[in-house]
Amino acid sequence: MGLVRHRRQLNLRLPLPEPSNLLPPFPDPSASSVDTSPAISASDLESLHVLGHGNGGTVYKVRHRRTSAVYALKVVRSGSDASLRRGARREVEVLRRAAGSPNVIRCHGSFEEPCGDEAILLEYMDLGTLESVLRNYGPFGESNLANVARQVLNGLDQLHSRKIIHRDIKPSNLLVNSKMEIKIADFGVSKIMCRMLEACDSYVGTCAYMSPERFDPDSNGGSYNGYAGDVWGLGLTLLELYLGYFPFLDPGQRPDWASLVCAICFGEMPSLPELASGEFRSFVECCLQKESGKRWTVSQLLTHPFVCKDPVSGA
Repeated sequence: MGLVRHRRQLNLRLPLPEPSNLLPPFPDPSASSVDTSPAISASDLESLHVLGHGNGGTVYKVRHRRTSAVYALKVVRSGSDASLRRGARREVEVLRRAAGSPNVIRCHGSFEEPCGDEAILLEYMDLGTLESVLRNYGPFGESNLANVARQVLNGLDQLHSRKIIHRDIKPSNLLVNSKMEIKIADFGVSKIMCRMLEACDSYVGTCAYMSPERFDPDSNGGSYNGYAGDVWGLGLTLLELYLGYFPFLDPGQRPDWASLVCAICFGEMPSLPELASGEFRSFVECCLQKESGKRWTVSQLLTHPFVCKDPVSGA
């Protein structure tokens, strides 16, 4: 496997949250409309505080000076780096293609700041990421997980139908608001596909959430199925939310390249406690098949009994 020459490009950061209180149940997502508000410029916005960092950018909570509407502003410090500028503009293009999906973060516009940085104005999700929810409230129960899975699958279904793969599905890239709506965010490494299978010519994204074929494309004919890679990321995310720690490592274990590659490519699927239902076990197994061709597609997963339960009664 051609691994060593690429490893410095990868993000090995893993969340290791501590349990706390219980999270309220998730309702079904409500529909959202495409944004039609007037164009907004940097001078219209007041910065409140930093929400987070990632993929070459910083995300701020901002307020519109005239309307008091609150947004998230992602600023990519592109400077003279043409690749970062292209990445930011590609992210805007992806978000425009995905406009109207209730489970994809809404883009309210983009502009270039006076210093040359690229800025993307996004809807504000007041509860933050699923990573922070896990850290603050502890592991999720199956009812909440089924609703998370259903909403993320709906978002992926919209993206994949428009030939968009995310390539970095993980808890910190899934946002939640006080209505308990889940939305896919951070499209900095996403790709608009020209065909179903494309050469695995890059290792962008977060190493820990990459599917086996991302590390070893030679075993898959020199290419990988990006759609199936998103399904792998969803399955791993659900396991992490259920267990409370990253599934392929022991609780508290520090991640390193060798242990991650061995676990993801050659290790057994992480075991679940006996109290886990057969439906949840089956759903995770459908997502985490080592061979990408054996993984269920998003359309198939939307018919799985685990996500077809009534969100209120659980039946």
